Amino acid sequence: MRKPPPGEEGGVGHAREVRRPMTGSAVASTSASEAAGGQELAVEVDRLVKRFGDLEAVAGVSFSVRSGEVFAFLGPNGAGKSTTINVLCTLARPTSGRACVAGFDVVTRPRAVRRRIGLVFQEQTLDQQLTAEENLRFHAVLYRVPGGEVDERIGRVLELVGLSERRRDLVSTFSGGMARRLEIARALLHTPKVLFLDEPTVGLDPQTRALIWEDILRLRAEEGVTVFLTTHYMDEADYAGRLAIIDHGLIVAVGAPEELKRVVGADSVTLETADNRAAADALGRSGRAVKATTAGLVVFVADGEAAVPGLIAEAGVAVRSVHVHRPTLDDVFMHFTGREIRDQAGEAPSTMARAWRGRR
Repeated sequence: MRKPPPGEEGGVGHAREVRRPMTGSAVASTSASEAAGGQELAVEVDRLVKRFGDLEAVAGVSFSVRSGEVFAFLGPNGAGKSTTINVLCTLARPTSGRACVAGFDVVTRPRAVRRRIGLVFQEQTLDQQLTAEENLRFHAVLYRVPGGEVDERIGRVLELVGLSERRRDLVSTFSGGMARRLEIARALLHTPKVLFLDEPTVGLDPQTRALIWEDILRLRAEEGVTVFLTTHYMDEADYAGRLAIIDHGLIVAVGAPEELKRVVGADSVTLETADNRAAADALGRSGRAVKATTAGLVVFVADGEAAVPGLIAEAGVAVRSVHVHRPTLDDVFMHFTGREIRDQAGEAPSTMARAWRGRR
């Protein structure tokens, strides 16, 4: 590996978020500095491209991640999520464009980047024949954690993920969720500036996924670490302060989950009444736009819950059931890509993990 010239840190200029055209969208393109709101940037990417032969896996993406935020990459298998993380974690060189992590260029200062990041792979990379504590001590040696700090750091990260009482147990006795939490603890041991989580809860049951997210949000609050995750789970992306939707190597939208949902449109209220035709006529006379469906009458309003009492009164007939639907990230993905997300696991985790082991 080429040793970078002294003081060569690299940098990224004002990156512009690249999206497909969004006619009438409230999510306008912004520069990276504007997106950061003047805050320090943990990750800054400018027109990043990664090709594998004729395949363009990442097609000129630009985005920034603020220090201390939880940022999600949402997209289906093959969208370019893991390839982008590979570049940011110095596991792959970009074809063109630039990227900085924790203030260091990923091409010219890869070692500096690696010292400042933690990484949790999709597949488990713990030693099953070691205890939780032994796995962490081995990691501390690899990352040259000062000897006088090792015991304190191990105690701290195990406490963060709720595994203090299992520190001397073999990893082979851990459940999948416990092993994942230990991997998160290991990634935090050397106090990284940025924690990368590649599909962190794939294969886990909903209850365990919720516990993992409790751990992630707690460490973000208590340790101040920036969290960058990839996911194809809509409910998981909702935890993020901001997210980027990536599809076919392009970022098609960036923003806070609620901001993106507002772009999609209004809430919908579905009414099932004793006489839908009479109710539709009555609602129409009240100025409501009503759509008749097999499920009932659908009315679009700005605030569904607040509108329910008025709609019931205006219907003029008995209302048997009411259902309020607010735009979800499923709706957002459909809006920006024209299709539903595929519920598949992420991209080539074993290749990513092997690359990391080889470069560490």
